[in-house]
Amino acid sequence: MGGEAPPVAMLDEGIYHCSWRSMYRILAEHDQVRERRRQRRHPQYEKPELLARSQNELWTWDITSLKGPVPWHYYYLYVIIDVFNRYVVGFMVAERESAELAIELIETSCQRQHILPEELTLHSDRGAAMTSKSMALFLSDLGVNKSHSRPHVSNDNPFSEAQFKTVKYHPTFPDRFGSIQDARAWAQDFFDWYNNHHRHSSLALMTPYMVHYGQAERVREQRKQVLALAYNTHPERFVRGLAALEPLAQAVWINPPESTKEVTEKLH
Repeated sequence: MGGEAPPVAMLDEGIYHCSWRSMYRILAEHDQVRERRRQRRHPQYEKPELLARSQNELWTWDITSLKGPVPWHYYYLYVIIDVFNRYVVGFMVAERESAELAIELIETSCQRQHILPEELTLHSDRGAAMTSKSMALFLSDLGVNKSHSRPHVSNDNPFSEAQFKTVKYHPTFPDRFGSIQDARAWAQDFFDWYNNHHRHSSLALMTPYMVHYGQAERVREQRKQVLALAYNTHPERFVRGLAALEPLAQAVWINPPESTKEVTEKLH
């Protein structure tokens, strides 16, 4: 019957068995209808499950565009964040988006933070710069483990997403930058504020700098002393007694396991 040939092609060859609709119905009944074109097979991407229990264990990075002085003119802001404490370990404003520039920033940041081989995991989405062969080779040579988000899943890179939202909703963020020098000057001021003065609710109202550089316990103890003194001086102001300070998280996840048992096992 020549089942490999389409019914219309058989007609062109002077062969007729039935109408093409009947032919396809018969073929379907015998499970002989399938897509003839080669279909692109999409690989299965696993959900990243990443854990940070101290500084310089897990970084995440991304690139966002900044509007330049005229329409369709953009600058590119590269930012690397320590997930455990939200400290921005490196940033750069450039004229273009490229793996080579990202490599320079990552290398400088690793040197500044004294990163040792196999100490750090670097997480990102699947942008061209992030998934380039040159980036993969560089990270391998540096001894940095790489991790990627699943395609089109912004929740797989939540810390970079949240950080860029903070950038673009800041009161000083302009609609456009007049020049790359303006953009770089703004970024310098912004990240100084972000690291050293911005107090995060997720960091027990401490700054990223405090937590990243080991000042958290000292700050926490100082706060306890101030509260205790205030309580002893004017206990009537504390209607519900002396409240406990918000604890600092001992572990930060990107996509924690769904099983409580798995979470406990990884924490220990």
